[in-house]
Amino acid sequence: MIIVKNPKEIELMRRAGKITAAARALAGEMVIAGVTTQKIDKAVREYIVSEGGKPAFLGYNGFPKSVCISVNDEVIHGIPGSRTLRDGDVVSVDVGAEKDGFLGDCAATFIVGQGTQEARRLVEVTRGSFFEGLKFARVGYRISDIARAVQAHAESNGFSVVREYVGHGIGSRMHEDPEVPNYVESPRRGADPRLIAGMTIAIEPMINAGAAAIRVLRDGWTVVTADGKLSAHYENTVLVTNGEPEILTSVEAA
Repeated sequence: MIIVKNPKEIELMRRAGKITAAARALAGEMVIAGVTTQKIDKAVREYIVSEGGKPAFLGYNGFPKSVCISVNDEVIHGIPGSRTLRDGDVVSVDVGAEKDGFLGDCAATFIVGQGTQEARRLVEVTRGSFFEGLKFARVGYRISDIARAVQAHAESNGFSVVREYVGHGIGSRMHEDPEVPNYVESPRRGADPRLIAGMTIAIEPMINAGAAAIRVLRDGWTVVTADGKLSAHYENTVLVTNGEPEILTSVEAA
């Protein structure tokens, strides 16, 4: 069931989104050579708590950390630890925060140092895929219109789209209806709803430099590309309005 948010709930989501976006920005500033992923996780957790929020990922379905940090061929759900970032690493940071019962969810991919031309292009195209999809986060369009735009931008630039993991509705729970894929397939009946004002969704392209195939490591969480090539991730929580879509995970929100 799709939950349409009322004005009070939307305002609460803006507040949660602002904290989440600032936490993502903090993590991005820390993506430098010599820093461990655990240090980033600790700093983000402390920031979210200092703002009166809770790290939404900590303990979620048993996830052991506050931030998902995925490096190079890791697509999503990387677990922070003793790994030290090195020059050229491609680092995807996915952050969620809860504040007053509502959630924000966002991600971005950063490069340690300058990185390779391929890495820079992958990150740019992944971010661009989000914004192409965002154009269709409007009343009257369908979820598949967002998916089609994301897929077209990524594949026209020579990259592939992960199929097994998708975007989602979000509100008082991290994962609500509807699912928001980054690719188009023949939809199940009722699986391609039209967008209406008050819907809040997380649009999150996960784009691979090589093939789309992925696998999950033995830790049960970390998803990597099957061919060992780079991956990137970009996400924001978005409100469908009667006009332009609003990015709730913006430091300007609220």
